[in-house]
Amino acid sequence: MNLTNYATERLILKPMQIEDAPFFLELVNTPKWKKYIGDRNVNTIEEAENYIIERMLPQLKKLGYGNYLVIRKNGNVKIGTCGLYDREGIEGVDIGFAFLPEFEKKGFAFEAAQKIKSIGIDIFNISKISGITIPENKASQKLLEKLNLEFKKMIRLPNDSEELMLYELII
Repeated sequence: MNLTNYATERLILKPMQIEDAPFFLELVNTPKWKKYIGDRNVNTIEEAENYIIERMLPQLKKLGYGNYLVIRKNGNVKIGTCGLYDREGIEGVDIGFAFLPEFEKKGFAFEAAQKIKSIGIDIFNISKISGITIPENKASQKLLEKLNLEFKKMIRLPNDSEELMLYELII
């Protein structure tokens, strides 16, 4: 399993591990996560640990990349997640990000996502990066566009009735 950490000017990106469950529990229960990403029914530390074990670690083990915990170097504070996801129903690899409310609008999401994008391209030889968001999430759309992804079409993921905007970058 690739447990390499990556760094930017202000951030450390560390593969999400079981010991990060308390932070993950807090993040997935923020109002914006529930509104824009969806309720993952993770309501206890044990459920957060199981989510990491069952949903995150297998992809990290299989592909070498996945969900990264974003840590602000100043104060060693856990502020969000950013990653590359092998998601059913999406061609290419899906780039995703989520931050605690107090760390939004400070450039952290762009800094983390830019690094994750370059890791995907330069280290893992990914040739197509996709991004999905709901039409109401204007901040996510702006960030995907800032990362040079272009809106392509509306899609629905398997077993999901919600229409999503699909962005893509072909390298």
